[in-house]
Amino acid sequence: MSGRPPLRAAAAGTTIAILAAVVLAADQLSKHLAIESLTPGTTQPVLGDLLQWHLVYNPGAAFSLGEGITWIFTLAMGIVAAIIVWLAVTRIRSRAWAVVLGLLLGGVLGNLVDRVFRDPGFAVGHVVDFILTPWMWFWTTPAIYNVADMFIVTMMISVAALTLIGIRFDGTRERTRETTDADASGAEPSA
Repeated sequence: MSGRPPLRAAAAGTTIAILAAVVLAADQLSKHLAIESLTPGTTQPVLGDLLQWHLVYNPGAAFSLGEGITWIFTLAMGIVAAIIVWLAVTRIRSRAWAVVLGLLLGGVLGNLVDRVFRDPGFAVGHVVDFILTPWMWFWTTPAIYNVADMFIVTMMISVAALTLIGIRFDGTRERTRETTDADASGAEPSA
């Protein structure tokens, strides 16, 4: 890829841990500030209709879907976090994957902390959402989200992009069958 050697396991793990901690801290600090300074259910314009603050406690997933099965989201987030940690320890040697998974882990942990420690109780806590972008509406309700959600969505898009362009966890690129066949025969691959 870039000619740089792959990350050592410790470097990959450290990168993931530091980025996750930074995102988790930013998410929890922003939620604390929102709770302290905003009135639930009241909209406060920041940049007109482009960006507003609107504090809500979300009992479900995106758009409050699945309010009655919050514990499933808690379990799913715990599993995702465990998988990322396992990948960090056993597989990740790519700088790109370390950054993406570190930021994703921070987002997942941000919402997991809410599910575990916020009211109404363990594993069914409501997630603090406060960023309202009225222009970004889905179906009939505008999006209200938090810092963790931004990292989860953007990093899942990044996971898809890394997968589509063929970057492996070890930093090498996936080779197409055509390229592999051409390399074996010594011929140039056809375009």
